[in-house]
Amino acid sequence: MSGTITGPDGKPRCRWCGHVPELIGYHDNEWGFPVGDDRRLFEKLCLESFQSGLSWRTILAKRDHFRAAFDRFDFDRIARYTERDVERLLGNKGIVRHRGKIEAVINNARRAQELVAREGSLAAFLWRFEPDGRRTKPETATTSAESIALSKELKKHGWTFVGPTTMFAFMQSMGLINDHAEDCAIRAKAELARQHFRRPGSDDA
Repeated sequence: MSGTITGPDGKPRCRWCGHVPELIGYHDNEWGFPVGDDRRLFEKLCLESFQSGLSWRTILAKRDHFRAAFDRFDFDRIARYTERDVERLLGNKGIVRHRGKIEAVINNARRAQELVAREGSLAAFLWRFEPDGRRTKPETATTSAESIALSKELKKHGWTFVGPTTMFAFMQSMGLINDHAEDCAIRAKAELARQHFRRPGSDDA
């Protein structure tokens, strides 16, 4: 089976985005494109954690509600949340009301502050896990040596809901790898963006 489908414009796209307009927009403009902004990285990490056991379409449909509920994923603000905020979020019908995942966001915000103090930025830390060289065929794996290593390192420092599969999906979404199918029309666009992206913490940054 081909890894692509024909989109509404006649161009091939990764099969997972189907013919759903919001998924196509996300696939074409975000998925696999490099991200270096700490707040966006924290948002992506949190939303991938919320997706566990659910579809990405569900999370994407609720993304604006998540952003409003979690102060646009400003981890310095989230780190100050209390039990009252947990109860507020559990009552918010616009998001996924899962206590463990909500509490993980708050915990991870505090861990993010510690990581920034230690590493300089989330981006500088995360981009150290970019794989070297060409990977195996896109969309054929759910974990990798790098996602396992990232998960292990984050857990060592107290992060939660950051298993290897979740971290692999995170790495796909934030452009740490380009996992667009070989014949996907967007693959070259994402790869060009990665080529021009200045890695945080690099000598010329």
